[in-house]
Amino acid sequence: MLSPIFALIMKKGHTRENTNQSVSNSRNLLDRFNISNPLSYFIIFAFAFLLYANTLGHQYAQDDAIVITDNMFTKKGIDGIPGLLKYDTFFGFFKVEGKAKLVSGGRYRPFTPIMFAIEYALVGQKPWLGHLMNIVWYGLLGILLFKTLKLLLRDHKMAYRNVMLLLATLLFVAHPIHTEVVANIKGRDEIMSLFGALGGFYFLLKALDRPGILNVIFSALLFFVGLLSKENTITFMAVVPLGLFLFRKEKFAKGIILMSGMFLATISFLIIRYNILGMDFGSDSRELMNNPYLKLVGNQFVDFDFSEKLATILFTLGKYLQLLSFPHPLTSDYYPRHIEIMSFGDVGVILSILLYVLILILALVTLKRFKIVSFSIFYYLITLSIVSNLVFPIGTNMSERFMFMPSIGFCLLIAWLGIRFLSSRPIVFAIVFGLMLSGFSIRTVDRNGVWYDDYNLFTTDIKTSSRSAKGLNSAGGAMIHQYEKSKNKDKNQLIEAKQYLDQAIEIHPYYKNAYLLHGNASFYLQEFEDAISSYEKALQIDPEFSDALNNLQVVYRDAGRFFGEKQGNLDKAIRYLNRSYEMKANDFETLRLLGVAHGINQDHQNAIKYFQLAVKANPNDAQSYMNLGNAHINAGLKDEAQTYFQQAIKLDPKIMEGKK
Repeated sequence: MLSPIFALIMKKGHTRENTNQSVSNSRNLLDRFNISNPLSYFIIFAFAFLLYANTLGHQYAQDDAIVITDNMFTKKGIDGIPGLLKYDTFFGFFKVEGKAKLVSGGRYRPFTPIMFAIEYALVGQKPWLGHLMNIVWYGLLGILLFKTLKLLLRDHKMAYRNVMLLLATLLFVAHPIHTEVVANIKGRDEIMSLFGALGGFYFLLKALDRPGILNVIFSALLFFVGLLSKENTITFMAVVPLGLFLFRKEKFAKGIILMSGMFLATISFLIIRYNILGMDFGSDSRELMNNPYLKLVGNQFVDFDFSEKLATILFTLGKYLQLLSFPHPLTSDYYPRHIEIMSFGDVGVILSILLYVLILILALVTLKRFKIVSFSIFYYLITLSIVSNLVFPIGTNMSERFMFMPSIGFCLLIAWLGIRFLSSRPIVFAIVFGLMLSGFSIRTVDRNGVWYDDYNLFTTDIKTSSRSAKGLNSAGGAMIHQYEKSKNKDKNQLIEAKQYLDQAIEIHPYYKNAYLLHGNASFYLQEFEDAISSYEKALQIDPEFSDALNNLQVVYRDAGRFFGEKQGNLDKAIRYLNRSYEMKANDFETLRLLGVAHGINQDHQNAIKYFQLAVKANPNDAQSYMNLGNAHINAGLKDEAQTYFQQAIKLDPKIMEGKK
């Protein structure tokens, strides 16, 4: 089955890599694209800027809260940088020891949060600068990719090599799978990780050609920046020797020696990471949102068996190939159960295995004769390995941002195939790659719009990720937040939000945040008993869940107010208010309402008791003293009442005007 494919790639003719011949019309057309370096750089940067210019007016979205808007260190600006360097990247968001490493393996990626802190110091909480910087760095990354590939393949004999490299770079820049990285400010960690990796490789290649310590130092420093941005950079410790072996074999030994700077940067990073996080490179969490390889059996989650886990991982690897080749549909959410539990009997798993066997064999058989093919495939596999879930758990099934670094291999291979098979047919070449770049560009610009803010992102992507508990939870939460800030309250939003949250809970019965949001929606709908039930279920899962505890106390209080004022059910009102009081004995509004309820119920002694506690909770509130005085009047204690009335007048001389 594979032999016809290999025969097609390896057939002899004018399209061989080492040929210097081609039909004249092909040469004339493609030679026009063999443009100067400065113009190439301008085209790459301008192309990247135009593709993502429509994100400049976007808001913060998705994980921006973790590293920017809700991160206590980032929001301190320059003063927060020491904290960003000292702790796990998520510590500034959770603000509690132990919670920062809820994500498998922990995260130490201080470089881009430091960039965000500087930007925060310059303009405050305004997302436009973050989006602008993402576009600028993405354009510069495109230029660096082109320069690095060009330097790596400098001695590689191939017709239209520079045209191929420019085309590969433009395909990379335009690929819609990168929208998650560029359109989301937090995605800069991916941009800077790849920038550092490529920068380290580029200056190492320069050091090969121009002996001197300066290039080695630049190589090490940029590689260190990449590692501090995201751990994926470390895969270039295998990519670099691969590139040297295939394209600079005569200087391979020298190149390995010059890699000492990158090696030193890696060791330094690992030592720092160890001091911050310890020797934790990933362990199996027991929470479904941090470990997708759990399944519900009875009333508890248990691990997938080995076959299920491996089959599911292999399916996602095949899904990556599909999204690289045909990037639709795209989504920000691949959490359980958007990716279902797979088995080796599933067609998708079988196809994925066959595809990876095919490309691995292809990489091996082309190792000597078609080195770019081999390099592209091995590069893809190496950079994919760290996010594949095969090496260690990453906390989710898959994500489009994980293709940011590996996609270079795909784009380089596609560009090579175009030059090899279509360079003799310039019109076909122009049509094929014109359509591909146009299609990618249109899809990218369109997809950018989805990333405008959380509401737009989550309510759009839930149509694709309709079986994701996290996606359903996020969509429900975004709709509740939209209701909270809207002037024209539409309760249909809350009803729809509850439907999403019900589905999330069905998939993940122990999803405490879904119960919390479900309680919030019920609260706004004045479905107090349903809200109480939801908060209590969240607390059954996590008795120390502070948000649920706080909200439960508030809903008890407001339920008491509702049943007293709206329903006239004093017994029920007092019952709920007592539960609120038990949870927070110094809550002024609860104490006031208890005083009112007992007073209406003719229980004057309890009315006095709670109004006294209310005065203690808020001694500067004149109305509280008036309430306490009235309670004494109703209890027949007129002399004592005057003392409280006088105190009320002292605090607010006009308080009696409305009583006349």
